[in-house]
Amino acid sequence: MWVRADESGKPELDGSGRAEMKYRETDNKSYRPFAGNLLPDDGGGGDQAAAPARRASATTRAPGPAKTKMEHGAGSVQLWTDGACSGNPGPMGIGIVAIDGAKRKEVGEYLGIGTNNIAELTAIDRALDLIGDDARTRHLRVYTDSAYSIGVLSKGWKAKANQELIARMRRRLSSLPHIEFVKVSGHAGVPENERCDELARDAITRR
Repeated sequence: MWVRADESGKPELDGSGRAEMKYRETDNKSYRPFAGNLLPDDGGGGDQAAAPARRASATTRAPGPAKTKMEHGAGSVQLWTDGACSGNPGPMGIGIVAIDGAKRKEVGEYLGIGTNNIAELTAIDRALDLIGDDARTRHLRVYTDSAYSIGVLSKGWKAKANQELIARMRRRLSSLPHIEFVKVSGHAGVPENERCDELARDAITRR
């Protein structure tokens, strides 16, 4: 990941307090995250409201080749997910960034025709697939900008649509004792959320 910085290593901020960020310095597309969203991960707990800013670190990415599942280390696993839909309904794509210690995996997948909510839910489901059977013993932290997904999966919201998918995912989540959901702001410059959005939209474009 590349962030424009001054000689002291601090991000250069514009008049609104935003920095310039790219995934590669040669990329044409850049993002404008607030400086607070570029703080390094301190590895601790604390106020969940501050978690997205604390954990969106401007560190170097080391993506590897696609694998069915991740190889696991100790500690918690961060699962960043996003769903995109070109029209609603329309072509759907998902993006996932899974971070397990020093290991990182990125996934972009085209799903076919459906709704944005289906894409958001499926992104979470696919992210859990990456962990496999170890999901029952690992601490999983799922970051999503979808209030709908968090509501129907963890807050008891009544599902008026997508009932079969939601019921299956609720059964799956009931077997995972160490999972939590973190709501992040979409399109707000949170680096991993922006990357998931990019992966999802690229999947739609490449279909």
